[in-house]
Amino acid sequence: MSLASGAELGPYRILSLIGKGGMGEVYLAEDSRLSRNIAIKVSAAQFSERFDREAQAAAQLNHPNVCTLHDVGPNYLVMEYVDGETLADRIKQGPIPLDEALRLAHQIIDGMEAAHEKGITHRDLKPANIKIKPDGSIKILDFGLAKTASTPASSGAPSENSPTLTMGMTEAGMILGTAAYMAPEQAKGKVVDKRTDIWAFGVVLHEMLTAERLFEGEDVGETLAAVIKERPDFSRAPQRVQRLLGRCLEKDPRRRLRDIGDARMLLEETPLVTPEAAIVEQLRPRVEKAMWALAGLLALAGLAGWGLWWRATRPGDHPLIRLSADLGPDAATGSNLTAAISRDGARIAFPIRGPGGKQMLATRLLDQSTPTVLSGTENAAGPFFSPDGKWIGFQADGKLKKISVLGGAALTLCDMQVDRGASWGEDGNIVFTTANAAGLWRVPDTGGTPQVLTKPPDKGEATHRWPQVLPDGKAVLFTGKAPEGGPGGVLGPGYDDANIEALSLKTGQIKILVRGGFYGRYVPDGGSTGHLVYVHQGVMFGAPFDPGKLEVHGAPVPFLEDVASSVTAGGGQYDLSATGTLVYLSGKADAQSGWPVMWMDSSGKTEPLLAMPGIYNTPRFSPDGNLLAISMVANSRGQDLYVYDWHHDTMPRLTFNGQANRDPVWAPDGKHIAFDASDGLYWVRADGAGEPERLLESKVVIASSFSPDGKRLAYTVGANGVPEVWTLPLDLADPEHPKPGKPELYLRTNVAFGMFSPDGRWVAYQSNESGQLELYVRPFPGPGGKWQISTGGGRYSVWSRNGRELFFDNPAGDRIMVTEYTAKADSFSYSKPRVWSDKQLRYTGGREYFDLAPDGKRFAVFPRGGTADEKQGSVHVIFLLNFFDDIRRRIPTN
Repeated sequence: MSLASGAELGPYRILSLIGKGGMGEVYLAEDSRLSRNIAIKVSAAQFSERFDREAQAAAQLNHPNVCTLHDVGPNYLVMEYVDGETLADRIKQGPIPLDEALRLAHQIIDGMEAAHEKGITHRDLKPANIKIKPDGSIKILDFGLAKTASTPASSGAPSENSPTLTMGMTEAGMILGTAAYMAPEQAKGKVVDKRTDIWAFGVVLHEMLTAERLFEGEDVGETLAAVIKERPDFSRAPQRVQRLLGRCLEKDPRRRLRDIGDARMLLEETPLVTPEAAIVEQLRPRVEKAMWALAGLLALAGLAGWGLWWRATRPGDHPLIRLSADLGPDAATGSNLTAAISRDGARIAFPIRGPGGKQMLATRLLDQSTPTVLSGTENAAGPFFSPDGKWIGFQADGKLKKISVLGGAALTLCDMQVDRGASWGEDGNIVFTTANAAGLWRVPDTGGTPQVLTKPPDKGEATHRWPQVLPDGKAVLFTGKAPEGGPGGVLGPGYDDANIEALSLKTGQIKILVRGGFYGRYVPDGGSTGHLVYVHQGVMFGAPFDPGKLEVHGAPVPFLEDVASSVTAGGGQYDLSATGTLVYLSGKADAQSGWPVMWMDSSGKTEPLLAMPGIYNTPRFSPDGNLLAISMVANSRGQDLYVYDWHHDTMPRLTFNGQANRDPVWAPDGKHIAFDASDGLYWVRADGAGEPERLLESKVVIASSFSPDGKRLAYTVGANGVPEVWTLPLDLADPEHPKPGKPELYLRTNVAFGMFSPDGRWVAYQSNESGQLELYVRPFPGPGGKWQISTGGGRYSVWSRNGRELFFDNPAGDRIMVTEYTAKADSFSYSKPRVWSDKQLRYTGGREYFDLAPDGKRFAVFPRGGTADEKQGSVHVIFLLNFFDDIRRRIPTN
């Protein structure tokens, strides 16, 4: 029965009848409590408990292109009132022009994608369920409600409204949705999923462009038969959308687009307007009317668009605008860079936690609120954009890769063992660093054999990393660092004493621009000069810079103190667009805050082990598990060793010179420790009594493990930059003064970190013989077979003391993997590796960063983000609009 004007339905007062549909009647009503108009849909039937649950799920959906569900009554829905005509009304006026239709289609995709990501399927997408607001934006109605509520079907009803046959039964055998827009599997009464909505989107898009129904019969039966049997003919649609229609309208859902976001990719293959023009056109009215009132990411999008328009049309000096944006509940903090921004300032890329906990990349235009997850970017790190903004480069699984911002297959360009920076030049070449202790390389963006640009040892340095190709393509900025202990020493932490340097690509000459800083980036000034910005002791500094002469003029000036950075890797958590926007992660440098050491079990539960933060590395448990040997940065140039007694909370210091003392390895007696320093291998008492004694003199050496009897120490030597695994025999007749024997080579060429098994019969080690770092096992001392344990990457290993498990880290360096093994005679068998814990770890780079307690039940780890209680949904980045103007005001170039 219809409701009269003035009637009350719960707390709502009916104003007028808006219309009727397959579900019931729709009224305009007033919510007197909040003084707002709302729309109420009244059903002829009572809603079930299942409907209430489905409606509650739909109520959690909050997106600008989806009509919001406010409340649910016993037989009515309270929804956002949306003014404007329906898409069905618009289509009655004739075909919609292509550019207008595609703008509407983009918004439909955005709304559907947001719902699909929450597991909500529409099942009744049609023009009558899409409203076009006066400002041109669209709202999808009834999203998620087609799963529930019950309304009788009428075979004689017009196909436009017939039948939203049921909204209650979702099992196989029940037909849902409007006949003309149903997918074949839906028409057959089969179980459906989000691909059903993708079919309906294709039908709707075709109707928008042609004003003709794709499937139609005299009644519901004929219409459904056409959907099931007839091949869709979309030849009347514009050619540029026919490929998209073909992918949406595959009768076999297995061959259909799997994600609605893929439809966006196909639409954007032939963009009608530039990203900048689209942002300005869409957001100009809001910016001109209420720029300062915009909030959140929509504010960011509007202001970014305004900034592009303003900068392009008017000279002047504009105020600095600071905005914070939440990257979403699945966002993750990148080890070195969390958010990259395209050069036009229209798009960002950032890591997320994908299916199974794997880190992936997502990208988002700043005028959109929903990111697109890029399939094929598992284990990705260090995103960076191509100059035209159409591609994103990244490092994953020991490779340098690229992927279109629209999605698709990721393409491998060359080897890249770790993320230590990459930059895409205008000339179509990418400059990158392939490993921790390596120089700069260059590779075409189509892939190929990389070309060496710099060799750090030739400059008395240990690494060149974090490159930025300057706009003219003639030079590259980068961070260079000398090894600890002088030339020939090993690479260590302390990038506060690194250098910002520049390489001339024409002459090969390298200039040091700034001593004492890292992660240098060029900020143009609109002319031939600009500024150089970099990080030192957790503060961003800037100085006038001439990119033509590669010279810094004047003293550096501090101007930003809340930029997160990594003194252990030299990375800075910030990126710049060419339009004057700085995006960065706020926080302290890890050199200032450090991180604690935590216990972690397989469930991911953590609790403090060593609560006092520090720049820790290489934790190692004593044989009885009561002590933890660990290295810690003692000053900006090196590390010293400590032994933490976690029962009594005492921490005696074993070394005092701060010269790269690290990689402690417990002797089986639990009373002595071997370790490496900048000039060789050493032996020291674990209680701190006595002075360290040198066992072996070597400039580049890493201690890794003892054989069970303590008479042989495995270590890695960087022979001419190529690591090898050796063992050092020890005479322990006098444990206080062991006598080293002659070193013996175990494995040669690009192998490292040999770890003895508990019985001493096997050695686990890393090697890049397959083209990327993987974990292998061989018998000791050999000969014998060889088993590759990891697939897709593996590095540092720990054997359990029960002789049944081998642990190692995943390629991203943020999770622990495990394999169960059995060893008999000369045979080694193992299970498929699995993730031991989904908890993310902090990778400190180049060394062991976790250790297994003797009970085999928990690890000592460094928590991701530096805290023990990192929460999802808390990744915020800061955008500084007009940053170039601000730095020019504060640090004049003249």
